[in-house]
Amino acid sequence: MKRILSLTALLFSFMLLLAQEDKYIWLEEIDGEKQLKWVEEWNKKSEEVLTKHEKYDEVFKKSLEIYNSSERIARPTLLGDYIYNFWQDAEHVRGIWRRSPKRVYLDGNPQWETLIDIDEMYAMDSIKWVYKGASGLSPDYKRFMVYLSKGGGDATVIREYDVDTKTFVENGFSLEESKGGVSWLDENTLMVSRDFGEGTMTTSGYPRQVKIWKRGTGIDEAELVYEGEETDVGTWGFAFKKGEKTYAGVAQAITFYTSNLFMFDNEELVKIDIPQDADFSDILGDQAIISLKSDWTIGEKTFKQGSVISAHYPSLLEGKHDLTLIVEPDERSSVTSSIATKNRLVFNMLNNVKSELYSYRFENGRWEREKIEAPALGAIRLGSNDDVSDEFFFYYENFLTPSSLHFANASDNSFKIIKSLPSFFDSEKYKVLQYEAESKDGTMIPYFVIGAKELESTPQNPTLLYAYGGFEVSRLPFYSATWGSTWLDNGGVFVMANIRGGGEFGPRWHQAGLKENRQRVYDDFHAVAEDLIERKITASRNLGIYGGSNGGLLVGAAFTQRPDLYEAVVCAVPLLDMKRYNKLLAGASWMGEYGNPDIPEEWEYIKKYSPYHNLKEDMKYPEVLFMTSTRDDRVHPGHARKMVAKMADMGHKIYYYENTEGGHAGSSTNEQRAKAQALRISYLLMKLSDSMQPPKIEMR
Repeated sequence: MKRILSLTALLFSFMLLLAQEDKYIWLEEIDGEKQLKWVEEWNKKSEEVLTKHEKYDEVFKKSLEIYNSSERIARPTLLGDYIYNFWQDAEHVRGIWRRSPKRVYLDGNPQWETLIDIDEMYAMDSIKWVYKGASGLSPDYKRFMVYLSKGGGDATVIREYDVDTKTFVENGFSLEESKGGVSWLDENTLMVSRDFGEGTMTTSGYPRQVKIWKRGTGIDEAELVYEGEETDVGTWGFAFKKGEKTYAGVAQAITFYTSNLFMFDNEELVKIDIPQDADFSDILGDQAIISLKSDWTIGEKTFKQGSVISAHYPSLLEGKHDLTLIVEPDERSSVTSSIATKNRLVFNMLNNVKSELYSYRFENGRWEREKIEAPALGAIRLGSNDDVSDEFFFYYENFLTPSSLHFANASDNSFKIIKSLPSFFDSEKYKVLQYEAESKDGTMIPYFVIGAKELESTPQNPTLLYAYGGFEVSRLPFYSATWGSTWLDNGGVFVMANIRGGGEFGPRWHQAGLKENRQRVYDDFHAVAEDLIERKITASRNLGIYGGSNGGLLVGAAFTQRPDLYEAVVCAVPLLDMKRYNKLLAGASWMGEYGNPDIPEEWEYIKKYSPYHNLKEDMKYPEVLFMTSTRDDRVHPGHARKMVAKMADMGHKIYYYENTEGGHAGSSTNEQRAKAQALRISYLLMKLSDSMQPPKIEMR
C-alpha cells in the first residue's frame, strides 16, 4: 500500500511540475468533458461575431454553391477498363465512390455506377465515415481494399470490397482502426503495416512492423518480414505491378527525409545501396528511377543535388551502380513530380515557378527528351496513369484560368482536353504580377500578386499574403473559385509567396530553411510583406496573412516576431508549441524539419521562433483567428487551444473555431468547407476593409 501511495505521490508531483511549466497543458486532452466545453464556449463566442458580419451569409451560400456544383472535374483514377472517382455534392454530403467505363468517360459522357455510398453507411452505422481511398488488385481490379476514417483523421479502418457484388467481402480481409496501410501481393496475400499491438508503433505514431498476411488466417498469424526502430518515423511495406511483374519492398523511414530501402529478390529482402536521402520513385523496364536530394559521387562521377538518375535495377540488387543521368535542373528550375507509363517517363518541371511537361525514353543507354507542348504560364499537375499503356491524365490551371483535365499519350506526346471548368468569377477583371523581394541575407524571393486590372498603388488595398515554406512543398499558381468569388470580388488582393523551405527550386531551396536555418523562412515572409508595402500595394493596417499546418507555424511566428507588419492572421491547424510538438501525435516525425527540442543545443534555436513561447503580455498583436479540428490526428489541436488560452489570459483579443470533425483537412463535408470559408472571409473583411468596423464585442 505504501508503495502504491508513493507512486501516486510521484505521479502527482510530476503533473504539478508539468503544470508549472505549462499551465495550459490540460487542453491537450482532446475529448475530455472540460476541454470540449472550453471549445464549445470559444466556438460560440467567435461565431457570434463572425457569422453576424454583413458578408457572412453571402460568402457561405456562394462557397457552398461552388463546392456542390456539378460543374467540377470528376477527378479520374485510371484502373483497367474503368475510371474511378469520389464525389461529394448537396445530395451526397459525405460522398459516393463510383466508376464509369473508360471509353464513355473520355468521350465526355460518363456513365456513373455507385459502388459505395458513404452517407448510407453513416445512416446505418451512426459513424461519421470519411472516404480515404481504395487500393485495387491488378490487373482486373475486381477487389479493393477500401480506407475509411472515423471523422476524417489519418487512422483508418480498412475493408475488402468486391466491385462485382458491390459489397464488402464477408469474412474477407478487414482491419480495425489504425495508422498504416496495406498492399496487394496477390489475390490471397497482403503486405500490412499497422498497429499490431504493444511496442509495434514508433514514437511518431506510425507502424514499425511489416507483415505478410494470408487469406483465411488471423492478423495475429501474419508473418513478420521487417521491424524498424521505435525512434524511426515509421516502416511501411509496398508492392506495385509493372506488366506481369510485381515489385515488393519495405521502406524504413529513419527521419522524415532519410530512409533505408529494401526490395524482395527471390523472397529475400535486399538492402538497396543508394543515399538515404534519395527517393526511389519507380521502375521503367530495367531502370530504377532515383531523385537526388544531395550530391552523389560514384567513382569519378558526381551526380548533382536535384538531379534525377536511373540505375540498372538487376545490378542494383547486386550492389552495383550502373547509373545514367536523366535530368539535371539549374538553380531556377526543379523536377516537381514524375510518372512512369509503360514505355516513358513523364516529368513535370518548374521553371521560375511555372510548369513545363517533358517525356523521356531510354534508348541505347541514354535518355532522350521531348517536350510536351502543354499549356504554358501556369501550373501542371500530373494525374492518374496505368502500367499497361502510355496514357495518363494531367491538370492545368493558373490564378485566373479554371482547372482543365487533359488526357495524354506519352508515346507521341499528344493530348486532348477532357473537361474545362467554367469560371466562377469574372477573371477578366483581374491581373497577375510576379515580383521578387530581397530577403535579409540577400536571397531573392519570388511572389505572385493577383488583383484588379486597375489595381492602384495605394495602402488602402485589403491584401492577403499566403505561403507555406516547409517540407519541400512547392506552392504553384492555382485557380480557386471560392477565393476568387469571395475575396477578389470583395475588393481583396491575393499574394502567394514562394519562400524557402518549399521545393520551388529543388532540394537546396528546401534545405536552406531546415532546423537551425529556420529563421530564413520567416525572414523571407517578412521581406515579401515589406516589399508589398514598399511598392504601395498595401499597408500594414490592411495586410493579412494566412497559413495552415506548417503554414500555421509560419504565420504564428510571423505575427509574434513582427506584429507591426500584420493586421489580420488566419492560423489554421497549426503547430505552435515547438517545445512539445514532438510529443504530440505525429510530431516526432518532423524533427528532421525543425530539430529536436529535447536536445538543448537544438531547443536554443527552436525557442527563438516558437510562437507559444514568444508571446508577450505587453505586446500589441493582431486579433488572430485560430482554426483547427478536434479530429486532427496529425497536428494536435492542443497547439491552437493552448495558444488561444494563453493569449486570452494575457489580455489579447483572438477568435477561435474548432470543427469537431474533419481531420487535418479541417472539414469533412462541403457544408463544413463553406462554413470555414465564410468564417475566414468575414474575419478578413472585418479586419482589413477600411469601410467595415468590427462589432464592439469583447473576445477574451
